[in-house]
Amino acid sequence: MNHLNNIDYKIPELGESAALAVTRIEKLLKSSDIVETSDKIKLRAAQRAINKKAPFHGGKNSFNDAILIEIYADYVSNKKSAGVKFSFVTHNTSDFSLPNGNNKLPHPDIEFIFTKIKSSYYIKLTEAVQKIRPKLVSDLMLEHEWVEETRSLSDILEAMNELMDKIWYNRYQNWLYRIKIGELRIATKKDAGKYNPNVTSREVYNGARKAAKEKEKQFGKKNLGPWNNFEWGMLNGKLSALRWVLGDEWDFLDT
Repeated sequence: MNHLNNIDYKIPELGESAALAVTRIEKLLKSSDIVETSDKIKLRAAQRAINKKAPFHGGKNSFNDAILIEIYADYVSNKKSAGVKFSFVTHNTSDFSLPNGNNKLPHPDIEFIFTKIKSSYYIKLTEAVQKIRPKLVSDLMLEHEWVEETRSLSDILEAMNELMDKIWYNRYQNWLYRIKIGELRIATKKDAGKYNPNVTSREVYNGARKAAKEKEKQFGKKNLGPWNNFEWGMLNGKLSALRWVLGDEWDFLDT
């Protein structure tokens, strides 16, 4: 059940990550140039299919892939500006890469499109960006390589229960002190049937003592206070934060 609860807890987080990625991709696409597919490009793609040239060499319908590579070839040949460089990036190594060899190299049927200077072939986007902006990639890797994993639901519940127990124990000690100085007292037979907010029943008193002994055995008495003002504030702040993460309102500190 703990394992299933942890999965259930992480599902919204995974959904948020996917939504963020889609938003970033849409932003990139909207800012990109729109390249129209001409009849000339479609005819060249069809000729590739007739001649069984890449990406049709694998025996499957790869017409869309053929249009992509022809669009790229057309775009590269039409851009004559000095210093303009192009990169074709694909994970589809079975259609575009050198078969039975180094898949980082283009298939012989399309290798004429690529040169050492103007047009490059990549099978990983990171390698393409690193070639163009090596410092940018290094900075991004340094920033994103270390990922802080979100705590599991079971970890959060375990920490929250420990905080609740420690805060309860401190309040119990304050309760005992109030009994000791006479602000509160244990009920006697004379109190039967009467309500008095300053009187505690013997059953409640005995139950609290038993619970306190269990907490002392669980955590060790030296780990249950007393706390100074800063430590007491930290305990309550941590409990409030964990409860907020799980859906409660801020400052809900009931124990």
